[in-house]
Amino acid sequence: MEIYLVGGAVRDELLGRPVIDRDYVVVGATPQEMLARGFRQVGADFPVFLHPETHCEYALARTERKVAPGYRGFVVHADPTVRLEDDLARRDLTINAMARAADGTLIDPYGGLPDLQAGILRHVSPAFSEDPVRILRVARFAARFGFRVAPSTAALMRGMVEAGEADHLVAERVFAEFERALAEPHPELFLDVLRQTGALRVQFPEIDRLFGVPQVARYHPEIDTGEHTRLALMAACALSPKPRVRFAAFVHDVGKALTPRAEWPSHRRHEVRGVRVVMELCDRLRAPGEWRAVAVAVTRYHLTVHRALELKPLTVVRLIEALDATRRPERWEEFLLACMADARGRLGRAQRAYPQADFLRAAQRACAAVSGAVFARAGLRGEAIARSVRQARVMAVAALTRPPPAEDAVV
Repeated sequence: MEIYLVGGAVRDELLGRPVIDRDYVVVGATPQEMLARGFRQVGADFPVFLHPETHCEYALARTERKVAPGYRGFVVHADPTVRLEDDLARRDLTINAMARAADGTLIDPYGGLPDLQAGILRHVSPAFSEDPVRILRVARFAARFGFRVAPSTAALMRGMVEAGEADHLVAERVFAEFERALAEPHPELFLDVLRQTGALRVQFPEIDRLFGVPQVARYHPEIDTGEHTRLALMAACALSPKPRVRFAAFVHDVGKALTPRAEWPSHRRHEVRGVRVVMELCDRLRAPGEWRAVAVAVTRYHLTVHRALELKPLTVVRLIEALDATRRPERWEEFLLACMADARGRLGRAQRAYPQADFLRAAQRACAAVSGAVFARAGLRGEAIARSVRQARVMAVAALTRPPPAEDAVV
């Protein structure tokens, strides 16, 4: 029996990153031998065991054979004759196909270390094409490490998409990979890789359709709405680590794809049209309710927020009430950050001041300070309380000092 540390733990160790999970491959053992040593078997598809003390995963060396479409269509073979090199060969990328022996020796039969040093994501073998989830995984690794995809691997991924393999991905798996990618340092590279390989058209057609759609002429016509979406996503990453803030920035302009060509480059009412698209996307991805709430709010009201310094106090109060901001201040903050990301998602504006957000934060606090209990104690009831609360909020917002809008403010 030989035991090797494998996969991400070896990769991250070589990168000098913290190693969170340690997975091992066991060569030359049977399930009975593992059980006799106190390991506990988990998983029905192939023999994986938990160490009796560390609870790390130890998998018997195995090979896989594709027998049906999709990522579940595999037959697994594991027995003591399977070599370490055979087990590593079934892995997706060379940087994930390295192992370290108990004495510290690095085993790298497929050139993972040179690719790691060069920042390249390269498939181990043509068997890569048998699992469509790998398209998303490669895009996610690009988002995590900032690596580029080897041309041969990108071509293989395009072939998978053209063959319809990406059509077999289930919503839960797509969302899981997408959510993880949004939490990475460079989620715009997730977008780039999917677009480069054609997978964006399959999994996120709402975003894919934005490329080629012009922006409003006076706001950097040299970039289209797809590139603006990419820049807004990057701006959101600089403002917040939360995936749902980044998601809201990612989808805020999907309504522009519905603008009739005859109206280009104007996009009147794109924010209204976009709400239905965002809701359908969230339904398809089975995104959490809070993701939907923030994304729909940003899509519908981002232009209102951009004009916040010019709005009447009543309009500001109605916005705050529409988003339940006095009771949900965290969601309100996420909403404002995503709107700020939209404003900064333009060439040369990445560090642009956005006084609208500070004003609306102050307006939310002013509205939250108005209590209906005061009016109830004064003898008012029902609708009379609601009218009085709103009137008091309008007066509180009217009393706030507003900075002047910038000369080149986004509208």
